[in-house]
Amino acid sequence: MIIILFRFGPEVIMVNVDGTRVLFGNTSQGPITSTIDGIKLSKSGVIKEFPDLKYSDNWSKEAAFRFKQKINSLETESERARYIIKDLKSHGYKLWRIQRKGHRPEDISKWDS
Repeated sequence: MIIILFRFGPEVIMVNVDGTRVLFGNTSQGPITSTIDGIKLSKSGVIKEFPDLKYSDNWSKEAAFRFKQKINSLETESERARYIIKDLKSHGYKLWRIQRKGHRPEDISKWDS
């Protein structure tokens, strides 16, 4: 299990990668986490990643489906974590901390490339 913390404005966003299961949460919701299906996606962010969904009525569901496909195609938790870091950084999220399997936080410089 890898826990990734990002800063996005005043909030801290948590992403928990546990095998192929990815949960998202933020400081405004306390300990509540959700899969990609339960979070509110930004249409502009989705269009930035998937321009072909610009005129789709089901853009949110299709983006969630594609995210799950991508996560399942990656072989390790580390690859999944790196993909999520790269993707969220492109949308303005700042990597803050990474913790693996309940151990102390790691040096983020090896992840933040």
